[in-house]
Amino acid sequence: MSAPDIDTQVLVVGAGPVGLMLAGELALGGADVVVLERRIGPLTESRASTLHARTMELLDQRGLLEELGTPPAGGPGHFGGTRLDLTTDSPYSGQWKVPQVRTEELLEGWATRLGARVVKGHRLTDLRTAPHTVEATAEAEPGSGGAASTLRVRAAYVVGCDGESSTVRELAGFAFPGRDATRELLRADVADVQVPDRRFERHPGGLAISARGPGGVTRVMVHEYGAPVGREPGPPSFARVADTWRRVTGDDIGGGAPLWLNSFGDALRQASQYRRGRILLAGDAAHHQMPVGGQALNLGLQDAANLGWKLAAEVRGTAGPGLLDSYHAERHPAGRRVLDNIAAQALLLLGGSGTEQVRSLFGELLREPRVRAHLAGTIAGVDVRYAAEPGAHRLVGARVPYLRFGTGTDTTEGPGSSFAALRPGRGVLVDLGGRPTPVLAAVAPWRDGRVDVVAATPEPGGAAPEFTSALLRPDGHVAWADGTVPELEAALRRWFGPAARR
Repeated sequence: MSAPDIDTQVLVVGAGPVGLMLAGELALGGADVVVLERRIGPLTESRASTLHARTMELLDQRGLLEELGTPPAGGPGHFGGTRLDLTTDSPYSGQWKVPQVRTEELLEGWATRLGARVVKGHRLTDLRTAPHTVEATAEAEPGSGGAASTLRVRAAYVVGCDGESSTVRELAGFAFPGRDATRELLRADVADVQVPDRRFERHPGGLAISARGPGGVTRVMVHEYGAPVGREPGPPSFARVADTWRRVTGDDIGGGAPLWLNSFGDALRQASQYRRGRILLAGDAAHHQMPVGGQALNLGLQDAANLGWKLAAEVRGTAGPGLLDSYHAERHPAGRRVLDNIAAQALLLLGGSGTEQVRSLFGELLREPRVRAHLAGTIAGVDVRYAAEPGAHRLVGARVPYLRFGTGTDTTEGPGSSFAALRPGRGVLVDLGGRPTPVLAAVAPWRDGRVDVVAATPEPGGAAPEFTSALLRPDGHVAWADGTVPELEAALRRWFGPAARR
């Protein structure tokens, strides 16, 4: 191949929320990154619109919530159509409604301000791996204006964030085992119709959901028990949606004006590997699941948060052995757990009369506080805990608790909270002891731009801290807490590479 049109450290394929979140994380970590997107312009439909507590925490940890503003609360949650209180220990407990077009706008603005480049109107057609690079070829889409018809990109790494039909996954030969859909939910945004709001309303012939949104547009979703999964290319016709709606509910929406149509089924697949050499997968490219309650979007954004800082360290040359492989080791089990959760919900949601007894039992179980808290934590993403060494502090591997700080001594004012301390995208050693300690001395060789130190006191009257000193990873998970100095040094080497020479 001749000289490429673009030479970069990381090529991200797909400028949906996951690809843009990853691009921002990479750029924040000091990597040169290009995002390749097939679409020419922004989304014109709402798509995924639910953000859960853990995702809101990640946005706070990058300072993006002020720009986003306070989104409207998403109302009560559910598990397979049964109402579920999503209260957790997060400051963003519950669920939040943000149209996907706004999420993409927010993340693209952040990523590009940090230096990421987004190239739109090109479709990936070829990937070729070499010992130290990956060479990608993309063709311009019709209507892309003056864009070159063929674009060639050379990168050290390529990440597929290009959805459930991922071209990266196919070209790179990732195995994608699982099963195809056996049930599906038809969905449409319709103007000029008057139907009552329905929340998981079960009829003898199927399931109906409807809600009137801003601007008088009504979203309808319908599943007919026993109906075969549609095999037509593209979205379902409005006639099919309206006919199914009439059979299930008895109401006629055929006179409405369809603005957007799609369908989604209960297919369940997960890539056997999230990394093959210099090519990685994240989001729906790595796992395909029914988008129940917004879990698919949130799972993908959390993939990006886990991968971004690790891959940035790899291309900067500061990563320790095995750091990049820890992406698969941590996120594959997390994804598997969510997929199993979604499969159970799909059965409860789309199953016919044979599931009523199970649904009734679930309703009883959800009244038990421990059951409710367990399922709420899983859906909200706040219970993700990565593997820790035996005997480690109970917080190691878990997400960092939200703590407000009363004072900070490392800068003029210091960060206002444990979340704000993570905004530079580096590791953080938080010391709440209020005085120099051997712990602070131990971290000195990593204070070369890899790890910051925050010596602070908790805000009076706030939550009691669960640690005196803790090492936080850039993605907001605890790497070490209140252990020995040798254990701290081992954690620093594992997550942030070798100590700098003194």
